[in-house]
Amino acid sequence: MNAIAKGRLIGVGTGPGDPELLTLKAVRALAEADVVAHFAKRGNNSNARAIVGAHFRPDLIELPLLYPVTTEIDKDHGDYRSQITDFYEESAEKVAEHLSAGRMVAVLSEGDPLFYGSYMHLHVRLAHRFPTEVIPGVTAMSGCWSATGTPIVQGDDVLTVLPGTMSEFELTRRLADTDAAVIMKVGRNLPKIRRALEATDKLARAVYVERGTMPGGVSMRLADKQDDKAPYFAIVLVAGWSGRPEALMEAGA
Repeated sequence: MNAIAKGRLIGVGTGPGDPELLTLKAVRALAEADVVAHFAKRGNNSNARAIVGAHFRPDLIELPLLYPVTTEIDKDHGDYRSQITDFYEESAEKVAEHLSAGRMVAVLSEGDPLFYGSYMHLHVRLAHRFPTEVIPGVTAMSGCWSATGTPIVQGDDVLTVLPGTMSEFELTRRLADTDAAVIMKVGRNLPKIRRALEATDKLARAVYVERGTMPGGVSMRLADKQDDKAPYFAIVLVAGWSGRPEALMEAGA
């Protein structure tokens, strides 16, 4: 009897939220997959699943991977690191069971799988054991600057991508040393993000985007936002390209 062939692991980028921004290659992978795995907070629906759910076959096996913790414990606390590491180990083994049985497993990732994506934690544990492919996706940041019509960088501009979870000192230091910035993982970090932008004279250029490319999306100048309430997946954009025509007019050139 022939041994069962190893299955294939596919990291599928689902894009930033708008189902029409899903790539043709991602749609094909979903049509071929035997199993679709998706991450979600326990008790919540998966955003990535909501984006691609219309492409699921009736006979598809779904594998929800539910985080034991998200923001309840500080990310630097030992309990958080222990629980989340155990979670990724267990999730990888659940996926490996299907791969060992010869099934093709598509793991959904909002945006791009290898850009702050949870899929990466499975990739580093499984890619050396099973045939693996990663299908890139439109990132949240490119979806947001396109949805808001914000030209982000041009010419020799430097773009810095910053997680809002960094310390205020680091946010301020790095904002001071860049032409343009994307600040991700906003949530309850918005007050310190606002202070760091004020300290570096970049608040006037900052654009706040919530649920970019999704129904009910909101965008505004951060300086015009009257409160500091924000979901974790909101983004702040700080445009570069200081020589663009409208910037010259704003400066009175």
